[in-house]
Amino acid sequence: MTLTELSIKRPSFIIVIFTILIGGGLISYNQLSYELLPDFSPPILTVTTTYPGASPATVETQVSKPLEDALSGLENISEVTAFSLDNASIVLLEFKASADLDEVLQDAERKINVVQNNLPDGAKAPVVSKIEPNAAPVLQVSAVAENMDERDFMELMDDQILPQIKQTKGVSEIQVIGGEKREFRVNIDKEKLKLLGLSLAQVNQLIAAANVEFPTGKVKNDAEQMTVRLSGKFKTVNDLKNLIITSNGSSTIRLGAVADVTDGVADQVTVSRYNGVNGIGLRIKKQSDANAVNMAKATKERFKEIEKKYRKEGIKFTVATDTSIPTIDSVNAVLHDLELAILLVAAVMLLFLHSLRNALIVLVAIPASLISTFIAMYLLGYTLNLMTLLAMSLVIGILVDDSIVVLENIYRHLQMGKGRRKAALDGRNEIGFTALAITLVDVVVFSPVVFIEGTISDILQQFSIVVVVSTLMSLFVCFTLTPWLASRLAKEIHLNPKNPFQAVLIWFERRVTLFTDNYVKLVAWSLKHKLIMGLAIIVIFFASMATMGLGIVGQEFVAQGDQGKFMIKLKYDKSTTFEENNNTTLAIEQLILAQKDVVDIVFSNVGGPSSGMGAASFGAENKSEITVKMKPGKQEQFPTLKYMTEIRKKIESKFPGIEVKALNIGMVESEEAPIEIFLSSDDSELLMQEARRLKAAILRMKGAKDPTISTDDITPEVRIELDREKMGQLGLPIATVGMQLQNALSGNDDAQFDVNGEEYDIRVMFDKIDRKNIDNVSRMTFATNDGRQVQLSEFAAVSIENANGSLERKNRISNTTIRSYVLGAASGTVSAEIEKYLKKNPLDKNIRMLWGGEVKRQKESMGALGTAMGIGLILVYLIMVALYDNFVYPFVVLFSILVSLVGAILALNLTASSMGIFTMLGMLMLLGLVAKNAILIVDFTNHLKAEGKSTYNALLESVRERMRPILMTTIAMVIGMIPIATATGSGAEWKNGLAWVLIGGLTSSMFLTIIVVPMMYYTVDRIKEKLAPKKVAIPVDAEEDNTIESAI
Repeated sequence: MTLTELSIKRPSFIIVIFTILIGGGLISYNQLSYELLPDFSPPILTVTTTYPGASPATVETQVSKPLEDALSGLENISEVTAFSLDNASIVLLEFKASADLDEVLQDAERKINVVQNNLPDGAKAPVVSKIEPNAAPVLQVSAVAENMDERDFMELMDDQILPQIKQTKGVSEIQVIGGEKREFRVNIDKEKLKLLGLSLAQVNQLIAAANVEFPTGKVKNDAEQMTVRLSGKFKTVNDLKNLIITSNGSSTIRLGAVADVTDGVADQVTVSRYNGVNGIGLRIKKQSDANAVNMAKATKERFKEIEKKYRKEGIKFTVATDTSIPTIDSVNAVLHDLELAILLVAAVMLLFLHSLRNALIVLVAIPASLISTFIAMYLLGYTLNLMTLLAMSLVIGILVDDSIVVLENIYRHLQMGKGRRKAALDGRNEIGFTALAITLVDVVVFSPVVFIEGTISDILQQFSIVVVVSTLMSLFVCFTLTPWLASRLAKEIHLNPKNPFQAVLIWFERRVTLFTDNYVKLVAWSLKHKLIMGLAIIVIFFASMATMGLGIVGQEFVAQGDQGKFMIKLKYDKSTTFEENNNTTLAIEQLILAQKDVVDIVFSNVGGPSSGMGAASFGAENKSEITVKMKPGKQEQFPTLKYMTEIRKKIESKFPGIEVKALNIGMVESEEAPIEIFLSSDDSELLMQEARRLKAAILRMKGAKDPTISTDDITPEVRIELDREKMGQLGLPIATVGMQLQNALSGNDDAQFDVNGEEYDIRVMFDKIDRKNIDNVSRMTFATNDGRQVQLSEFAAVSIENANGSLERKNRISNTTIRSYVLGAASGTVSAEIEKYLKKNPLDKNIRMLWGGEVKRQKESMGALGTAMGIGLILVYLIMVALYDNFVYPFVVLFSILVSLVGAILALNLTASSMGIFTMLGMLMLLGLVAKNAILIVDFTNHLKAEGKSTYNALLESVRERMRPILMTTIAMVIGMIPIATATGSGAEWKNGLAWVLIGGLTSSMFLTIIVVPMMYYTVDRIKEKLAPKKVAIPVDAEEDNTIESAI
């Protein structure tokens, strides 16, 4: 008993199965969480080491190189990049896609533990972390307290508020920007200290020795015992002020006499502002497995609780950016497209099937297949994201395909006068193999995607598996539910011209018949004039391919889109102080805020770490970033790209000398420049010379914007060249001089002040007035062995030199990176221009060049998708071979795929879309969808030929008979795609190109396949006839050989 017979004869079996599937699907749907994109973790680890006060050159020699050497031997490593900056080293470790990051992280930590003892004393312990795509903050918040001063608010934030926020489910890390941190300051007057003959190191030792607490033991007798605690910690600022630093019997000198001792605040190195008002900036990141939407919602609820709890202090939280909002908007937009697609497909079904009853038999396939797919999504750990929902929207047309083909054939058998059950069984049995082939072709096209490796694999796999599962479910529906419903509900409709609705259907039917008749005539003409028609199709094909060279279709990884949000990055001269940076940035914020009609939020981060993906989390005193959010819907009137360019020009004209960059913030908040070129060489001078030449060339290219060389920033540096001979005579060790200089200029915070169990730093350093310029450094005094005071200038040459602001190494060779943003052009177009320039003007042979960033991912993903397409085509061919038991006819089907590219490419040109990862997915999807039309014609022709008809007549008959299901399935697919192709709003720029590719490809294939397939089939048949051996009389006993020959 076949599955269809079982469904018709024992419907309870099918009812039970679908009740379980739909019930399970609905339960699974409620368990699924929302996110923007599947979690695609690039296999990258970062090792961050801070080394306060060190220059990039020192950091490279003492920290970056030892770490590089230790970590280069890790398993599955593909690249090691080391960045040496002021005060910090960052080593990026890139692994092969197959590497297990958690395992590698443990190995890296073990290697670092071994090398840690060789790092300099002042360097902090290296921190290893994974780079995650979800590492960008979900929420950026400004917190203010109206009834508290900034220092007390910061204390409250650290001690009470942050721990409460961190308890929220899904919160992993909170970065704090701005605020005033409490610190006890001991600002020493250099001249007074000199008069006493004391050094800074001695003062530090005295403070540390006077601020200790000792556990000394216990006193006990027979009856009791007590712990003895020596309480030697400072209790008040006066304790610190009254500390005796020198005494000669009769007179004592206290710390307060040589230093200004205050309970103050640490030097501010970051400021956060929301619409010009200072606050504490919080960047809240989610745990890698947490749901961004739920986490953002729970955190906002927590803010309300905290505001209520601290109402007296006047605490207020303002959310500046929330990445979960575009996620919800995108998901809702796709769900809206889904609903529209179902309604439009229902209308198409009604037109073709003449009654609501017949249309419903087909439409049942949509909910039955989609709801069942949620079970697979839940079991595989997928989420409701842009890719999975997009797959569901696009698959609507495919889901009704099988049911249309089966029902249309059942309908044909009903018209032959058969009863419902007989027609349902015969109709399904006759076309079952074709339905299976159509579905398998759709499935095999996506199966290679599952094996793609690289950054994009997760994105593509979720899309593909949802398509595959829902398509297989639709096949199950067309073998069970559709025939069962048809056997109960299907009936032949005799249209009545007096009924207004049916009159419309009669008119529509006449048009379909007229279209079919004319097309059959066109096919008949084409079969007789194969050469003319063949040439015409070849010309059309190559003409459409030639349009790719016009430059209308760009190339990019994914479209950024317009979210009405952008970032202004400001970089001041290296010698700029933090105060100057803060004041100028505030003036720029006021300039932006003056555009009240357009600008909604201006959230600034002065000197703090950069936000966004791929940003090394280190701030700098000469850098600031301002995130600008436009008022809702304003980007339609003022497109973000245009508006941010205007703002940038205003800043540049009013504040000359500042390096200003404007970045559009798209769906994925990434600060990575789309164009990234790594240049490596052992010859540093040659490297910089060639990098500058390439940068100058990029600057002249259309679409390239703000090219920069990563290691080309020069910073003024005070250089101290020591005279070792003199130092030896004076008995001054280098370590002592270095330590004292560090203490004087950066401060020593080894001692802590205890306030009610909370410890605060005591920072001992020279007063501001004694560390202003190079003369202050030259006149710094040091105590020799015999107690004499000598100035630094007596045993060292102090000068100002220009040094590198940062240094880079890639795979243990000196490296520099050229980064460029793009404006008004796709990144692929700009990278092609660069490659063209390098062909004419190649780089020196001693320089190695590698692409990075978006271009690298684009090349990888396009290559991977191209491979998937190639494998997909081979699999389609093999399915056809199995279907036709023939190795030649499948080529007829493959020719139909080529003509679909005509429409796809024309659609891309007409809509000026870019060729990206999503449009490539559309092309991949086309392979399966287009092959379906060819399969229907070839399969039916084979049936008719088996009944004894000639090839010519069989082809014309199959075009006539199969035109209706071809029209139905293609129109259903195209109409279902229109809402996605014309969508606007969140995530639309990703969906549009994909849908247009499918609409163009399906439309061109509908018209051209019906001509190309019969022509190719007829040609193949004629060639086979000519090549077949001539028939001769065969003796009876050679019957076996004859069967073999006829099969051939």
